[in-house]
Amino acid sequence: MLEHDVIIVGGGLAGCRAAVEIARIDPKLNVAVVAKTHPIRSHSVAAQGGIAATLKNVDSEDSWEAHAFDTVKGSDYLADQDAVEILAKEAPDVVIDLEHMGVLFSRLPDGRIAQRAFGGHSHNRTCYAADKTGHAILHELVNNLRRYGVKIYDEWYVMRLILEDGTAKGVVMYRILDGKIEVVRAKAVMFATGGYGRVYNTTSNDFASTGDGLAMAALAGVPLEDMEFVQFHPTGLYPVGVLISEAVRGEGAYLINSDGDRFMAKYAPSRLELAPRDITSRAIAQEIRAGRGIHPDGSAGGPFVYLDLRHMGREKILSRIPFCWEEAHRLLGIDAVHQPIPVRPTVHYSMGGIPVNTDGQVRSGPDGLVEGFFAAGEAACVSVHGANRLGSNSLLECVVYGKITGAAIARYVQNRKLPEVNEQYYYTAAFEQIQALCDLKGKYRIAEIRQAYQDCMTEYCGVFRTEELMRQGLKELEKLQKKYTDIYLYDKGNVWNTEIIEALELRSLMIVGEIILTSALNRKESRGAHFREDYPERDDANFLKHTFAYYSPTGIDLQYRPVTITRFQPQERKY
Repeated sequence: MLEHDVIIVGGGLAGCRAAVEIARIDPKLNVAVVAKTHPIRSHSVAAQGGIAATLKNVDSEDSWEAHAFDTVKGSDYLADQDAVEILAKEAPDVVIDLEHMGVLFSRLPDGRIAQRAFGGHSHNRTCYAADKTGHAILHELVNNLRRYGVKIYDEWYVMRLILEDGTAKGVVMYRILDGKIEVVRAKAVMFATGGYGRVYNTTSNDFASTGDGLAMAALAGVPLEDMEFVQFHPTGLYPVGVLISEAVRGEGAYLINSDGDRFMAKYAPSRLELAPRDITSRAIAQEIRAGRGIHPDGSAGGPFVYLDLRHMGREKILSRIPFCWEEAHRLLGIDAVHQPIPVRPTVHYSMGGIPVNTDGQVRSGPDGLVEGFFAAGEAACVSVHGANRLGSNSLLECVVYGKITGAAIARYVQNRKLPEVNEQYYYTAAFEQIQALCDLKGKYRIAEIRQAYQDCMTEYCGVFRTEELMRQGLKELEKLQKKYTDIYLYDKGNVWNTEIIEALELRSLMIVGEIILTSALNRKESRGAHFREDYPERDDANFLKHTFAYYSPTGIDLQYRPVTITRFQPQERKY
């Protein structure tokens, strides 16, 4: 059995930042990071736009209080305000720390870190590295893992969280290279496994974003918080779904419909293209519904609108947002200097996740905590984003709460013993699970079921939702879940068997999707990214609270927890 003081599952920004913090505080601790891709290939590397912090390099009037208010207002007042206050206060220090680690931020002419406008933010506070900010930060953090001697298990898939008697004791993992199974025990386990965009059919997320950490936590009896809040990014490149960063609108691009109108003036007159993402996504979806979308031949009534950069000029486009130009050119052959880019909303981010307190310790319910279990980043819900995340706050959450959770773990494991774990029991269970998948003699390929599942989630739990639609969706999901036991794998071998991983990921997607739909069905109001056409108003009297969803094969139980309100009383959200 493998042993570490701390095992961190996930090699993205939150996991790497936590590992660095633990190693800085106590270099004697034996820390390991497990990732199903190489850490450099984690989805954090795809984050483009920037990281928010009140450095005041561009706007001297900015303050942490303004950042906190923008975040709470953006969240449609569902964010926990104690967590938001920590996020906004810590932001400048963590950005300076990243700079000292070697992150190559874009600069102002006087050498200070540049800051740009971003949706929902009232000041220019988003620090950036052109439009490859996640890439710039993750590379330096991974370099620091090596510097501090953190053990990296790359291309290992974690199959199971070992959670006994209310205490996390380790994980069971599978080496993709050769099918080797290992049981690992640790004094503390941290999940930083990212989001679940692949529950839907069109997403900006990479193929690895299948919600594995959330599904494992749910299977171990841990509730998932606020899963109904799924962020649709307004500008997914049509038809491929990859992200065209909010940085493009931050630098001055326009959204136009088939009439050539900048239609955001109708939906958010004060912020236009820089309204929060839920408002902008609904606006685009409504324009398309009303027949003002655009067809590939340029005629009206099509499935997308245009993102127009042409007025910005070649120099600005290629210096400030080169990656977006490259993506449009590489994938669609469009030269954004001379042609508008076709965009429509794409699933982008999960506001919900594994519930944690402000130290990153996982909650066992509205009141208790799970011993030895921590989470941070997109997989977690400390609820700084509430019902809708503001752009450039997610990298910030990963770094701030990655650091805080790392520090909490370093304190937590002092003088703790390694837990007792029955290695043979967990090894045998994992081996039999893999064997059972290989032995299935069904009639469906995995891709067929996965595609149907993703289409079902997109159709029945998308930008616009109703009770009738979601009830039908749950019936369709149930049919597809029954088909899971009727799949077959071509590849029965143990060398680089990606079919086994896809089968395990499909199970994760099915668990997460059912929790999203059930949580959404029971929230009878519209708030942030959750828009009910049958309940179009926000209902603070009944729903100013967090959803806690407990999974079991027989159904999902819901409980609720009140929102923490410290400074900002809920008010109508207008832009």
